Amino acid sequence: MLELRNLTKRFGPATAVSEVTLTIPAGQMVGVIGRSGAGKSTLLRMLNRLEDPSGGGIVFNGLSVDGLKGRELRRWRSRCAMIFQQFNLVPRLDVLTNVLLGRIAEHRTLPSLFKRFSDAERTMAMLALERLDLADKALQRADTLSGGQQQRVAIARAMMQQPELLLADEPIASLDPRSAAKVMDALRAINREDGITVICNLHTLDTARQYCDRIIAMFHGQVVFDDVPDALTRDTVRRIYGVEDDAEGFREELTSNSGWLRPGAPLAHSPALV
Repeated sequence: MLELRNLTKRFGPATAVSEVTLTIPAGQMVGVIGRSGAGKSTLLRMLNRLEDPSGGGIVFNGLSVDGLKGRELRRWRSRCAMIFQQFNLVPRLDVLTNVLLGRIAEHRTLPSLFKRFSDAERTMAMLALERLDLADKALQRADTLSGGQQQRVAIARAMMQQPELLLADEPIASLDPRSAAKVMDALRAINREDGITVICNLHTLDTARQYCDRIIAMFHGQVVFDDVPDALTRDTVRRIYGVEDDAEGFREELTSNSGWLRPGAPLAHSPALV
């Protein structure tokens, strides 16, 4: 179980995340939505400790994450894998080696860079690629792959850490719809089949509704919605994205989609609002 207790992050006078308190049970797939600058990425970066909290706490299965340093912090980052929007692969290395780099925490860095991995680790990496339908790309340079393929390689690399928690920061923001679907299908399969908790920042409501068990919405660094996807309504979306009926494009959505005409009606699919 992951617990956030009044988690706060300040950058000088600006507060990016303000006193967020959440409990996320093991095995849940959670989508985090909100406008740019709402604090979504900062929240995930604090969970992985790429950013240090300014206040509050993070507890995972009884472990106080916010106080970790040195070797214990490195171990936590192995247990809490992160996938980024820009893939963060090594372009000149082949796909298999990029996946194997997920085992760096188990090695000294220099031997890992010289590809001194065990046969067991190589088998593990090939199985991860096969699972993501990329085994035939194993010896291909990473920079020759499409964006969607590169993101799936990044997922395979994350899985080499054998994580208990998987964070994905806008993993499909730069992908075409078909590639985005493959990436989200992969994340959901990992969540369902391996029981790994997945927390994913998303930029479309459609995707969050389709793939996630729970949606958390942020606005100005605070959580303003935390519920199942079907609980999203037109009024809730106004609060999340800070728009009014007369905002450009919003009135058209209300009048063109009959599901939006009733104030308490469930939110119809509308990726244009994100």
